[in-house]
Amino acid sequence: MAKKVLIVYAHESPASFNAAAKDAAVATLTAQGCTVEVSDLYAMKFKAAATTEDITGGVKDAENFSYAKEIKLASEEGRLADDIKKEQEKLKEADLVIFQFPMYWSSVPAIMKGWMDRVLGFTYAQEKRYSEGIFKDKKAMLSFTTDCPESVYSDTGINGDINVTLWPLQNGILNYCGFQVFAPQIFWDPATGSPESRSSMLEGWRTRLQNLCGEASVYFAPLDYFDKEKGFLLKPEVKEKYASKESGLTVGIHMGKPLPANSQTKAGV
Repeated sequence: MAKKVLIVYAHESPASFNAAAKDAAVATLTAQGCTVEVSDLYAMKFKAAATTEDITGGVKDAENFSYAKEIKLASEEGRLADDIKKEQEKLKEADLVIFQFPMYWSSVPAIMKGWMDRVLGFTYAQEKRYSEGIFKDKKAMLSFTTDCPESVYSDTGINGDINVTLWPLQNGILNYCGFQVFAPQIFWDPATGSPESRSSMLEGWRTRLQNLCGEASVYFAPLDYFDKEKGFLLKPEVKEKYASKESGLTVGIHMGKPLPANSQTKAGV
């Protein structure tokens, strides 16, 4: 089991189901001997906007300002704002990062997106990314609630396939940074469920946490599948290898074929 766990938590109410899920994770992981730290973003009043204020001593190129480039340089020179430094220290120590939140507009709340922008921002301009990313030895996962039943996020539901919804978060952020990504823990519409159903959801979460780090991670195409000299397109030999497959390689890299079913919600698909 991971020895050090960081839970990045985004909900204002201590009476919320998200709070209960966070507390269940803290208790279960601590009981297994893990050191668990929680970044309670609302309690911290964490600044969501990524701005020049995140860089001490001024930016290098104000006329052609690029947050990604400036934050990378500031990180290398030790010129980041104190709140970013503190979160990056927590991240540096963590073996596993759990993002606990209510889904807002099919994504994370603004305050959590701000944490990702500001704390992970320095990785964006790095040469090492995806399977060779800075955090390739760390694990991460999303744990979130929805305000609708699972059917709404199905491949025939009005919001569309949840696997498509998750792709920008799990591939575009977590996998980009190098994290090994566990399948998400999704709590479907706990607010309208019975007390018994909510208790069952939490018990399922506790059970999963007891064996979490024994799970395989979600599959993403490795960086060496792509040709850097040709705009990071799939290499011809990779395309040939998968040409006879019924479905695409991943949700985003589908090669014009049907999407691989459940590839963002189940490990190893």
